[in-house]
Amino acid sequence: MASTSDIRNGLCIKYNHDIYKIIEFLHVKPGKGPAFVRTKLKSVTTGKVIDNTFSAGHKIDDVRVETHKFQYLYNDGEYYHFMNEADYSQIQLTEGALDRPDLMKEGEVVTIQINSEDNMPLSVDMPASVILEVTHTEPGVKGNTATNATKPATVETGATVNVPLFINEGDKIKIETEKGTYKERIKE
Repeated sequence: MASTSDIRNGLCIKYNHDIYKIIEFLHVKPGKGPAFVRTKLKSVTTGKVIDNTFSAGHKIDDVRVETHKFQYLYNDGEYYHFMNEADYSQIQLTEGALDRPDLMKEGEVVTIQINSEDNMPLSVDMPASVILEVTHTEPGVKGNTATNATKPATVETGATVNVPLFINEGDKIKIETEKGTYKERIKE
């Protein structure tokens, strides 16, 4: 058993007969009344995100997890297939278990949290950023740079990302996986 002081991003807990991963939390100490922890929980089975408030010192039932590095192999339409880098065993996950499957390219290494009680995969943590090649974008309009103008670009995984006007097809760009936003152009 853990308490609200042990809450951190990525912690998996049992709540309402399901397993949730904490994706955001905030300790609040109002001037009047008891302290509490405001959390945003994501169900590892359905992918649904809920908001919940725990009173300070509330006991939470945490889930023991192991983390392993897996390499993304391919997507067959229904399942995403991964291979454990340590023992080469393979697992398959549904799209709901992944945060941003549209930013994963084959060969990408991700961290998968596995419930140590029943060896079921709980969540997939992508790297903080990925480098992908732009496969399609419209040319920038000359003179349209007075403001922070952007245009949509399709990357090699099929995802669409808003990029600055100077990005062209064939450029490699770094994308922040948590928000799915452009970070920078990669020089080769």
